[in-house]
Amino acid sequence: MGKKQSMGGKNASVQTVESIAQRVAEQMALELYEVTLQKESRGKCLCIYLDKEGGLTLDDCELYHKTVQPLLDAVDYDFLEVSSPGIDRPIKTKRDFERNRGALVQLRLFAPLDGVKQFEGTLQDMDEEQVVLASVQGEKRFPRKSVALIKPIIDFDEDDI
Repeated sequence: MGKKQSMGGKNASVQTVESIAQRVAEQMALELYEVTLQKESRGKCLCIYLDKEGGLTLDDCELYHKTVQPLLDAVDYDFLEVSSPGIDRPIKTKRDFERNRGALVQLRLFAPLDGVKQFEGTLQDMDEEQVVLASVQGEKRFPRKSVALIKPIIDFDEDDI
């Protein structure tokens, strides 16, 4: 995989892509998760990540791709990918938090706290100021600006397979 850039707020054309992607997603009852531009060996990939209640299907991705592609003619990219961000996607937004409240998560900090940079626990609360995890050691609060990544820990129990 090549260099990845989030397209959030960088320039007018990026804002245009996000606006178009959001409008089409809403028309199709889908949730726009993220838009990125990735430089890869085969060229620039415009990646649009979507979700929906109950899960995104291949047919959803195909229909979205066919609908949004003609609207992106003025954008400089070599190919367009439409997909789900995956079940282990990072928890970034309030909606992501609501989906994952009470779930076991991994939290990584930009800099170590008491010599530790990575924590695991149950996601209790999250707002603009802080993230709260509960673990066997008790409740721990992290300033949001110090958090590099929060993602669910996926446990594939044999009973679930």
